[in-house]
Amino acid sequence: MKTCEEYTRRDFIVAASAGAGACALGLGYVWSGELSAAVPLPAHEARYYEKLKKGLVHCTLCPKNCCVPDGKRGACGVRENRGGKYYTLVYSNPCTYHNDPIEKKPLYHYLPGTNAFSIATAGCNIECKFCQNWQISQARPEEIRSYKMPPEEVIRLTKKAGSPTIAYTYSEPVIFTEYMYDTAALAKKQGIGNVMISNGYIQEEPLRDLCSVLSAVKIDLKAFTEDFYSNLCSGELQPVLDTLKRLKKSGMWFEIVVLLVTTKNDSPEEIGRMTKWVVKNLGPDVPVHFSRFHPCYKITNLPPTPIETLERARKIAMANGVHFAYLGNVPGNPANNTFCPRCGKMLVQRIGYHVSMDGLKDGKCRYCGCPIPGIWYRA
Repeated sequence: MKTCEEYTRRDFIVAASAGAGACALGLGYVWSGELSAAVPLPAHEARYYEKLKKGLVHCTLCPKNCCVPDGKRGACGVRENRGGKYYTLVYSNPCTYHNDPIEKKPLYHYLPGTNAFSIATAGCNIECKFCQNWQISQARPEEIRSYKMPPEEVIRLTKKAGSPTIAYTYSEPVIFTEYMYDTAALAKKQGIGNVMISNGYIQEEPLRDLCSVLSAVKIDLKAFTEDFYSNLCSGELQPVLDTLKRLKKSGMWFEIVVLLVTTKNDSPEEIGRMTKWVVKNLGPDVPVHFSRFHPCYKITNLPPTPIETLERARKIAMANGVHFAYLGNVPGNPANNTFCPRCGKMLVQRIGYHVSMDGLKDGKCRYCGCPIPGIWYRA
């Protein structure tokens, strides 16, 4: 989807005609819950857009800055211009839900050993060629089965599951921002936490609004080069770095995950530059998880990340001042555990999803008293 600055009169005519053709083909229906017949996609007006001339709308949710003609959708595939008004088609319409260990997200410094009721809708605002959830992230809402689940129902199911937290995850929560915000705001009033598991591809205003209702955020930092983002993710690096700095400024608890794709973003030089940037701009206490790549989606010709590569990345991060560097997708590795940055003692042990916090006391190292940043206990 082109930005408004790139749109020409000819582009508008062609795109608008294509949109009309799509409507004529009868698109715009979804299987909802266990129903046996198609029902219209929900249409909830979007919050972040501007109305332009000739029926165009300018989406201001993410850095794509889509300029969308009447009858067409933005790059995410789930936000549609209908008569000069912009609508989200996935509000209260998740395609999957599970009760997951919080460590699966992964969030290691947020309520260890607890579960998070996790939901996702179809769609994403970028396309990672190595996406492990591509079946939903790269789908349109009418292409997959979904469930009617308004915010009140999400909270009811969260309480039924006995989970202290709701996680917005799996695909890309930014593209269902309105649904996430309304659910989180209601959940927060009832003492339920909310965490966003995101690529960080979001503009300042919607991020600021979300920070008022979220408890923690996990950001996937795909790489530390614009080339990687452009060629493998159809996105840009700088907006993600801006998001990370805004999260830091807001006081939000957040953690970073870097999926090391074999030969693509795993060089010592890149890891060095990335971790130095993290320490300088975000501080040494932001957890950084180096996660193991496995072939999937459009990258099936590369081998899984060697364990040695992950361990090397962790050593580089710690040498550059990162206090909490972890390895992901490597069960049983000692780097799944949390160690005190002052005395080196193990504070939190993780064996699979079984967690022991024997080394922590009141959020501090039991052995030397060093404060360990995070959200360790329920309020």
